[in-house]
Amino acid sequence: MSVEYFELPGGCPVWVQHRAGPAIVSAKLLIRGGSSGDPAGGRGLTQLLAGLLTRGCGPLSAEDLAELVESRGAGLRCEANEDGLLISLKCASADSAALLPLLLTMVQRPWLRPDQVELERGLNLQALQRQREDPFQLAHDQLRLQLYGTGPYGHDPLGIEGELEELGVEQLRQRLPDLGREGAVLVICGQPSEPVRALLEPLETGEPWSSFAPGRVDGPGGEAGERLALLADETEQLVLMLGTTTVPLGSADALALRLLHCHLGVGMSSRLFVALRERHGLAYDVGVHAPARRGAAPFVFHLSSSAERAEEATTRLLDEWQRLLEVPLSLEELTLAQAKFRGQEALGRQTCSQIADRHALLLSHGLDWDYADGALVQSRELTPADLLAAAQRWLGAPALSLCGPAKALEAAAASWRRHPLSS
Repeated sequence: MSVEYFELPGGCPVWVQHRAGPAIVSAKLLIRGGSSGDPAGGRGLTQLLAGLLTRGCGPLSAEDLAELVESRGAGLRCEANEDGLLISLKCASADSAALLPLLLTMVQRPWLRPDQVELERGLNLQALQRQREDPFQLAHDQLRLQLYGTGPYGHDPLGIEGELEELGVEQLRQRLPDLGREGAVLVICGQPSEPVRALLEPLETGEPWSSFAPGRVDGPGGEAGERLALLADETEQLVLMLGTTTVPLGSADALALRLLHCHLGVGMSSRLFVALRERHGLAYDVGVHAPARRGAAPFVFHLSSSAERAEEATTRLLDEWQRLLEVPLSLEELTLAQAKFRGQEALGRQTCSQIADRHALLLSHGLDWDYADGALVQSRELTPADLLAAAQRWLGAPALSLCGPAKALEAAAASWRRHPLSS
C-alpha cells in the first residue's frame, strides 16, 4: 500500500493511503478541539455544531446534501468527542470526485439555519434525557465529575441540558472560525477515482481553509474530587465504576496501561471476566474503559451486579484493583495480554474506514503515521515489572461511583470504607 502526503493551500495536511481491494474510499477529517473546548456556559456547543455541519453547506440545503450523499449509497456523518470534531465519509470510488470536496465545504460554508439549529438541539436534548434513564450512564457521569470536576473533560460531549437549551445561531457562528486553529488532519484510504490533490485544492470559496498539522501538545488534566459518590436509583441492580485519571496517548506509560487493559478487560479470558463473572457469578456486565485522550485519560473498571450482592461485588472489585498495585502479571498473563494487543491492532486495520480512523486519531494527537507499528514492537519488550510500575504510578488512588437502590448503596459504601484503597 502506497502512501501519498501533501498539504492543502491553507496548511491542512492530507494523507492518502492507496489500498487495493473493493472500489471504495473512506475519508476522515479530524479537527482538533472537541467538547473540551466548549466555552463556559456553552457546554454542548461543539457537538451541536458537528451535527449541523451535515445540515446544509455551500450551495446545498440539508435536503440537497442528503440527496447527493444518499443517492450514491454513501455515508456522511459528523460528531464531536472530547478532543476533536470528526467528519467521516465513505463512498464508492466512482463517486469520490463528487463527494470528497464536501468535507472542506462543510467546515467553511455551513448553513447554520435557525430551524436546523432548533431541530439538532432538540435531538441532543432528547439524547441527554435518555441518558438520565440509564443507571450505567448515571454512574459514568458521576465518576466523570469525580475525576474531572468542572474542567474541560468534566461533561459529556452532548453538553449540559440547561446550557444547551440556550445555544443558538449566534454562538455557533462565533465558534465556527475556531475550526482548524488548533490543527487538523485529513486521512483518505482506498481507491480515489482521481488524484486527490486536484479534487481538494480548487475551492469555490476563494479563501483556503486555514489549518496545520497538529503538534504533540497534551490536553487537559484531571480535577480530583470526592473519592466516593452515591446516586440512588430504584432498580434491581447496582452499577459500580472504579477509576482514575492517567496519561495521554503516546506518553511513556500509555502502552503499559494498554496492556493492563488487555489483561483485565479484553475477551472472556480477561482477568475481571473470569474472576468476577465466571468464578463468583457477581457480574451481569464487567469490563474496563480506557479510551485514548490527548490529556489525562480515564482508566475505569465497570461492573453491574445484583443489589443483593452489593457488598461482595464491591469488595471483590476493589480487591482486583488492589491486586494490580501489588502483584505483577505472570509471564503467561503478559504473553496473553501482548497477543490480545496485537490481535486488537490487526482487527482495527481490516477496512478502509478503520485504517483511516486509526491514522487520523494518531496524527491528531501529534504522533507519527507509523506510531502504531512502533507500539507493536515496543509491547514485546515490556516486562511484568514495567506494568506493575506503571500501575503504581497512576492507579494508586481510584474513585468509586455507585448507582443503585439505597440499601445496595449503603452496603457497597460500607465495603469501600473498610477497604485499604479508600484510605
